[in-house]
Amino acid sequence: MAEISSTGYRISVEGARGARATVRLAGRLALADLKTLMAELQAIPGRLEPRGIAVDVSGVEYLDSAGALALIEMENLCRSRGIPFELLGVSRKHHGLLGLIDREALQRPPLRPESERPAIVVKLGELARLQYRDFLEIMSFVGELVTALAFCLAHPRSVRWEEVKFYMKRAGADGLPIVALISLLLGLIMAFMSSLQLKQFGANLYVANLVTIAMVRELGPIMTAILVAGRSGSAFAAEIGTMVVNDEVNALVTMGFDPIRFLAVPKVLAAMIVVPILTIYADFFAILGGLIVGITGLDLTAFTYIQQTKDSIRVFDFATSLVKAVVFAALIAGIGCQRGFQVRGGAEGVGQSTTSAVVSAIFLIIVADSAFAVMLHYVRH
Repeated sequence: MAEISSTGYRISVEGARGARATVRLAGRLALADLKTLMAELQAIPGRLEPRGIAVDVSGVEYLDSAGALALIEMENLCRSRGIPFELLGVSRKHHGLLGLIDREALQRPPLRPESERPAIVVKLGELARLQYRDFLEIMSFVGELVTALAFCLAHPRSVRWEEVKFYMKRAGADGLPIVALISLLLGLIMAFMSSLQLKQFGANLYVANLVTIAMVRELGPIMTAILVAGRSGSAFAAEIGTMVVNDEVNALVTMGFDPIRFLAVPKVLAAMIVVPILTIYADFFAILGGLIVGITGLDLTAFTYIQQTKDSIRVFDFATSLVKAVVFAALIAGIGCQRGFQVRGGAEGVGQSTTSAVVSAIFLIIVADSAFAVMLHYVRH
C-alpha cells in the first residue's frame, strides 16, 4: 500500500500493478491543494495500469468545488483509457456538490491561448470569405426576385393583391404618425439652425429654400427609407424567418407554390408603392415645420414662405426623389425577405436575421444614395 500525504489531505493506494486498485482519500480536498491533488490522482492510472479503480472518499472531511473537479477529472481520465472507475463512500452533501460540475463542459477543448489564436490576416480573410458568400446569396435571390416580378407584371392576376394591400397598410398607413412627427421635428430643427446663420446676412427668406431643397433632394427619401427599414424590413425578415423555422416554406414548395412569388413579391410591391407616398408625406411635414419657424421666429408671412418654397422646387428634383424612394423600397423589402429565407435554427436565428435585415438595408440605402448623388450631380450639370 502506497500513501501520499499533504498539508490538507492524505491519499493511500491499495492494489498491485495490473490489478484492481483502491484509492482512499482523507482530510480536506480544497482549492488550496488543487494543483498537487490533481497531479497525484492523475498519475495513479499511468503508474499502476489497473484493471479498475475505486476511489473511497468516506474519509474526506471537507470537499469544495475544486476538490470535486479533481475527482471528476480523474474519472474522465480513467474512462478515456478504458479503465472502469467507481466512486465509493460519497455522502449526500458531497454527492450534491459533485452534481453541480458540468461534465460536458470539461470534455470541450480548452480555449486557445492568445499565441495560438488566428492572426488578424486570417480573421480578415475569413470575414472576406463570409461576405463574398453572402454577396453571392443576395445576387442569387435578386435574380429570382426580378424573375418573379417580371412574371407578375406579365400576369397581373397572379399577384396576391389582397396581400399587397395588407402590407401597404402595415408599411404605409401604420407608419404615418411616426413619419409625420420625425419629419416635422426635422423641418423645425433645420429651419431653426439655418436661421441662426442666415440672420447674420439678412437672408432669412432663404430658410424656405434650404429646408425644401434638403428634404426633396436628400433627407426626405433617405429618412423615410430608414424608418421603413426599421419598421417593415425587420417585420418582413421576422415573418418569413418564422415560417422557415416552422417548415411552412417547405410546405409551400411541396404544394407547388414558388415561395419568392408567394411571399416576397407582395411585400416588395407594397413597399415600392407606399415608400414614395410616405416620402411626399415626409417632405410636406418637414416644410410645415420650417413654415412654423419662419412665421414664429423669422417674421415671415405664410404666403412669402410658401411662395419661396414653390420657387425652389424643381420638377426634376421631385421626380428623382420619387425614383430614389422606389429604389430604396425595393432594397428594403428585398433584403428583408432575403434575410428571412436565410434563417437557420430557431428563435435565435430569427432574431439575427431581423437585425441583419435592418443593418443591411440601411447600408444599401446609404450606398444607393451615394450613387444617386454622384450621378445626379453630372446630370444637373
